Amino acid sequence: MRSVLKRNTGLLAAAVISLSFTAPASWAQSLTDTMIAAYNSSGLIDQNRALLRATDEDVAQAVASLRPILSWAAGSTYADPARGDDINSAVTLSAEVLLFDFGRSQLSIDAAKETVLATRELLKSVEQDVLLRAVTAFFNVRRETAFLGLRENNVRLITQQLRAARDRFEVGEVTRTDVSIAEARLAAARSGLAAAQGSLARAIEEYRSVTGNTPRQLQSPPAPPATAANLPAAKAVASDRHPDVLRAQRDVTVAELAILISRGAMRPRLTGNAGFTVDDDGDDETTIGLAIGGPIYQGGAITSAVRQAQARRDASRGALLTTQRTVEQNVGNAWANLSVASASVQASEQEVRAARLALRGAREEFDVGARTTLDVLDLEQELLDAETSRVSAQIDRNLAVYQLLSSMGLLTVEHLGLGIATYDPAAYYKAVEGAPTSFVSPQGKKLDRVLRRIGQN
Repeated sequence: MRSVLKRNTGLLAAAVISLSFTAPASWAQSLTDTMIAAYNSSGLIDQNRALLRATDEDVAQAVASLRPILSWAAGSTYADPARGDDINSAVTLSAEVLLFDFGRSQLSIDAAKETVLATRELLKSVEQDVLLRAVTAFFNVRRETAFLGLRENNVRLITQQLRAARDRFEVGEVTRTDVSIAEARLAAARSGLAAAQGSLARAIEEYRSVTGNTPRQLQSPPAPPATAANLPAAKAVASDRHPDVLRAQRDVTVAELAILISRGAMRPRLTGNAGFTVDDDGDDETTIGLAIGGPIYQGGAITSAVRQAQARRDASRGALLTTQRTVEQNVGNAWANLSVASASVQASEQEVRAARLALRGAREEFDVGARTTLDVLDLEQELLDAETSRVSAQIDRNLAVYQLLSSMGLLTVEHLGLGIATYDPAAYYKAVEGAPTSFVSPQGKKLDRVLRRIGQN
């Protein structure tokens, strides 16, 4: 009976050990597929693309301030007929153009352009967040799938042991205590299995939320992409390329331009104007003129606006410093996490080998009566824990690589080479920067079609 127990448990333990390495061979969905699906279906990316297009329009509106303003007006006046008066009507067409304002309007255009560039960096940051969330969802499904498989095999293993313990109890080889221990362990194993099923269900829901698809067969991930040779190099890349840093730099430039714009409010403006009026008697009048004017005293409002702009400039500089330090800290944390995860993989491999040898020895000692059922069950639990740690460490190491890429500002479709068409943030800008009188973007039309489909459903 002991040899039967040894043979059954040995086969099941082998299945547990090999589960996380043999099962993925038949999986189909890749990590690249997951990231592409997340990128193409992200409402958050669509939202920030629309916000970028709205910011592009600020440039168009600033450009429009340098162009002539044409307007018309029509009106009638009524006087008392007793005095011989009547109804008089007139139509007026007028034009006004800014001729000179000491560069204040051009500064507004420059500030709007810098804001566009800052918003583009925000879009890149959102893209990184979406892709990192997709990567995390992918690996969490794989993690929980592997955990579930380990728990299922553990339940089958302990079920076999309980069956063998009951058989041996019937012939008087073990006591009722051994059977009760096996029964308790089986109940605990089933509880762990239920928890693993719940964890996998949550991981699947997160994957579906990120990609819009249900994970079915996830492939083993490819070799992690390259990051940096060392921590200083990783921090240097982040300082130069991370979208949060670049956006904060643009914000400082915008704030500095805002100071110049506020100071420009103290200076006069030169405008040209023309008008043409015709009344119901057929009389017409044409006027052409120049006008110059500026503030003399506004109760200190202009100087207050300058001080306010200076304070905001100082705040943006502080935000830039904070962002740089935060990005560097995130790179350091990600680098440390990667180092810890790599070390954990090596340690868990050694732990699995040691637990496997210990279990094998315990079974042999159990056959000669030197070990109890509890001893064997304890060592089998240790092997299960070691296998779980190894799976988790391997996934944590892969995740840490992508987290490091994100902290460096490199987790983008372009850098990863996902091979899909990406959104061109300059396309809409080029179409509207000249302030056309009418323009409807293809992106807006696409979203309108999506919303109509949602409404129809």
